[in-house]
Amino acid sequence: MARNEEKAQSMLNRFLTAKKDEATGPKEKRPYLASECHDLNEADKWRQQILREIARKVMEIQNAGLGEHRLRDLNDEINKLIREKGHWEKRIIELGGPDYGRTAPKVTDSEGNILAGATGKGSGYRYFGAAKQLPGVRELFEKEAPRTVRRTRHQLYQHIDADYYGFRDEEDGVLERVEADAQKVMRSKAIAEWEAKEAERQAAMDGIKTMEDAAGTTASQYVAYVPLPDDKEIEQRVLNKKKADLMKKYTSDVLMEEQQESRALLNRQ
Repeated sequence: MARNEEKAQSMLNRFLTAKKDEATGPKEKRPYLASECHDLNEADKWRQQILREIARKVMEIQNAGLGEHRLRDLNDEINKLIREKGHWEKRIIELGGPDYGRTAPKVTDSEGNILAGATGKGSGYRYFGAAKQLPGVRELFEKEAPRTVRRTRHQLYQHIDADYYGFRDEEDGVLERVEADAQKVMRSKAIAEWEAKEAERQAAMDGIKTMEDAAGTTASQYVAYVPLPDDKEIEQRVLNKKKADLMKKYTSDVLMEEQQESRALLNRQ
């Protein structure tokens, strides 16, 4: 950088620059205020110059390797030029020129949202290119996840009415007609099932009566499937029970054990 400045300040370069200015005339400087310009062609020329500067700086700011400070400076310069472009477009309208803000294409961001400040109208600071990834700026473009707020029990019950419980479903008459038809079908089906079961039951009863008539009995007989003891067996068991109680009452345990052993030797129970 220092070497370039030395070249620019050398005698030869200053001489060549002076000769060029003498041939082409001194370089015009853009007025600081747009209101100082009273020529429509001049105002249009300065607007075109600003557009070229904006395009050049927007291309330059795409380079993320310029550093944080240079990116911030470039972004500030682009926003300043956009505001200045808006002033010149207003001045062109005052001088009787076209409204460039109305016919200019809309400037959008990466998500397709229209940037109102990019046309010179409206307020707001905009970020371009790599400036969007700077610390503190990246958070501005991050969208928060939608919060799901749980409704309270009171809020839930506010939307519950009689329709929720189906209390007014039959007011139009449609449900009653449908239910009546379905009820007839279900009732006829239930009656048919009952009649079939009743016929089976009557057939079974008739078969039982026929068997009883064939056996010559009219009353039902009790059938025992296990052998029942007669009176003698019952008396013998009661007598044995009484003997066992008396023996247990008047004899000792040792004597009872000896008696059982002797019965076991004699094979007697």
